[in-house]
Amino acid sequence: MSAALAREVAGLYAGASRFAQGYVGGKLRTDPASRAVLERAAARPFGMVADLGCGRGQLGLALLMAGRAREVIGLDRDARKIAEAQAAAAGLPARFTAGDLTADSVPDCDTALLIDVLYQLPAEVQRPVLAAVAARARQRVLIRAFDPARGWRSAFGLAMERAGRLVRGDGNAIAPLPMEELAAPFRAAGFAVAVTPCWEGTPLPNVLLVAER
Repeated sequence: MSAALAREVAGLYAGASRFAQGYVGGKLRTDPASRAVLERAAARPFGMVADLGCGRGQLGLALLMAGRAREVIGLDRDARKIAEAQAAAAGLPARFTAGDLTADSVPDCDTALLIDVLYQLPAEVQRPVLAAVAARARQRVLIRAFDPARGWRSAFGLAMERAGRLVRGDGNAIAPLPMEELAAPFRAAGFAVAVTPCWEGTPLPNVLLVAER
């Protein structure tokens, strides 16, 4: 992603805190998933996008600002972040809603994004969410996932996640599903699925699953 686009999107958050502005700009400039998603959209625009677990909404707004999405619907359980996203989206074809990610909350869309969100849900929640996304995404799905089968990277990532939860007082355990289990609902729905590393410059086991049809 270009530095100019990252600055432009961060500027939309002028009414938010300095931390939020800095976070948005830094995330767009340095996160491998942000770059990978924008590159995919450059080759084939995303149409109507559902960003599930969108946080402050910066990725969806970047797609809009770059002309690579027609409309964005964002969902996140953090109401404060959603308020910042909605304020930043003023005048743009985007709407953001606070709520839990469940099968019932998945909207119809052309493209669904699930970036760093699934493994934070219990496995029994992930499976129906995946089935709903496979049923309601018309063209493609991009998931940045935690791959539990990447050897030392997976062990390091698990240790980091557990340490972070201990510091934050978050008692929820992470539940990364095997990549084949993530891919299965999409293959069954007629998507072609590819999984590639998405950990550039980090020791983490992050991968990008892309399902397209």
